Amino acid sequence: MVEAIVVFGLSLMPPLISVWVMRKAEVKARESLQAARTATAVRSLQTSDTLFDRNYVEGVGYLVGDITCEYNARSAYLRCAINPFGPCQECPYYQVKESLNIDL
Repeated sequence: MVEAIVVFGLSLMPPLISVWVMRKAEVKARESLQAARTATAVRSLQTSDTLFDRNYVEGVGYLVGDITCEYNARSAYLRCAINPFGPCQECPYYQVKESLNIDL
Protein backbone atom coordinates (compact mmCIF):
# COMPACT_ATOMS: atom_id res chain seq x y z
CA MET A 1 0.00 0.00 0.00
CA VAL A 2 2.83 2.39 0.88
CA GLU A 3 4.56 1.55 -2.38
CA ALA A 4 1.43 2.45 -4.34
CA ILE A 5 1.22 5.83 -2.60
CA VAL A 6 4.91 6.55 -3.31
CA VAL A 7 4.52 5.58 -6.98
CA PHE A 8 1.37 7.70 -7.25
CA GLY A 9 3.14 10.67 -5.60
CA LEU A 10 6.15 10.35 -7.89
CA SER A 11 3.90 10.15 -10.94
CA LEU A 12 2.38 13.52 -10.03
CA MET A 13 5.76 15.30 -9.82
CA PRO A 14 6.39 15.94 -13.58
CA PRO A 15 3.00 17.60 -14.21
CA LEU A 16 3.37 19.73 -11.07
CA ILE A 17 6.86 20.83 -12.11
CA SER A 18 5.59 21.56 -15.61
CA VAL A 19 2.76 23.76 -14.29
CA TRP A 20 5.20 25.61 -12.03
CA VAL A 21 7.62 26.30 -14.92
CA MET A 22 4.76 27.45 -17.17
CA ARG A 23 3.53 29.91 -14.55
CA LYS A 24 7.03 31.35 -14.14
CA ALA A 25 7.29 31.75 -17.93
CA GLU A 26 3.90 33.50 -18.06
CA VAL A 27 4.92 35.94 -15.33
CA LYS A 28 8.19 36.67 -17.12
CA ALA A 29 6.38 37.22 -20.44
CA ARG A 30 3.84 39.52 -18.77
CA GLU A 31 6.62 41.58 -17.16
CA SER A 32 8.47 41.79 -20.47
CA LEU A 33 5.33 42.97 -22.25
CA GLN A 34 4.72 45.59 -19.57
CA ALA A 35 8.31 46.83 -19.90
CA ALA A 36 7.87 47.12 -23.68
CA ARG A 37 4.66 49.11 -23.22
CA THR A 38 6.37 51.44 -20.76
CA ALA A 39 9.33 51.95 -23.10
CA THR A 40 6.97 52.78 -25.96
CA ALA A 41 5.15 55.35 -23.83
CA VAL A 42 8.43 56.98 -22.81
CA ARG A 43 9.66 57.01 -26.42
CA SER A 44 6.46 58.69 -27.61
CA LEU A 45 6.88 61.37 -24.94
CA GLN A 46 10.44 62.01 -26.13
CA THR A 47 9.25 62.23 -29.72
CA SER A 48 6.58 64.77 -28.80
CA ASP A 49 9.31 66.96 -27.25
CA THR A 50 11.06 67.19 -30.63
CA LEU A 51 8.01 68.80 -32.24
CA PHE A 52 8.89 72.12 -30.59
CA ASP A 53 12.53 71.97 -31.69
CA ARG A 54 12.00 71.43 -35.42
CA ASN A 55 13.34 73.71 -38.13
CA TYR A 56 12.39 73.58 -41.78
CA VAL A 57 15.26 73.78 -44.27
CA GLU A 58 14.19 74.23 -47.87
CA GLY A 59 15.20 71.32 -50.04
CA VAL A 60 15.96 69.12 -47.02
CA GLY A 61 12.82 69.14 -44.88
CA TYR A 62 12.42 69.32 -41.12
CA LEU A 63 15.52 69.03 -38.94
CA VAL A 64 15.55 68.69 -35.17
CA GLY A 65 17.81 70.75 -32.96
CA ASP A 66 20.03 73.76 -33.46
CA ILE A 67 21.11 73.69 -37.11
CA THR A 68 24.00 76.08 -36.41
CA CYS A 69 25.76 73.44 -34.28
CA GLU A 70 28.65 71.46 -35.74
CA TYR A 71 27.33 68.22 -34.21
CA ASN A 72 23.75 68.52 -35.50
CA ALA A 73 22.69 65.17 -36.98
CA ARG A 74 20.73 66.81 -39.83
CA SER A 75 17.90 64.42 -39.08
CA ALA A 76 14.20 64.68 -38.36
CA TYR A 77 14.61 62.23 -35.46
CA LEU A 78 17.92 62.97 -33.68
CA ARG A 79 19.23 66.31 -32.50
CA CYS A 80 22.95 65.67 -32.56
CA ALA A 81 25.61 62.98 -32.59
CA ILE A 82 26.71 63.62 -29.00
CA ASN A 83 23.40 64.29 -27.22
CA PRO A 84 20.71 62.76 -29.49
CA PHE A 85 17.69 63.15 -27.20
CA GLY A 86 18.78 65.97 -24.93
CA PRO A 87 17.99 69.65 -25.31
CA CYS A 88 20.27 71.91 -27.34
CA GLN A 89 20.01 74.80 -24.88
CA GLU A 90 23.13 75.16 -22.73
CA CYS A 91 24.76 72.08 -24.27
CA PRO A 92 28.44 71.91 -23.22
CA TYR A 93 29.42 70.44 -26.62
CA TYR A 94 27.93 73.21 -28.76
CA GLN A 95 30.27 74.42 -31.50
CA VAL A 96 29.35 76.92 -34.17
CA LYS A 97 29.45 75.39 -37.63
CA GLU A 98 32.00 77.05 -39.93
CA SER A 99 29.57 77.28 -42.85
CA LEU A 100 25.82 77.17 -42.50
CA ASN A 101 25.34 75.28 -45.78
CA ILE A 102 23.35 72.14 -45.16
CA ASP A 103 24.62 69.52 -47.55
CA LEU A 104 23.15 66.07 -47.37
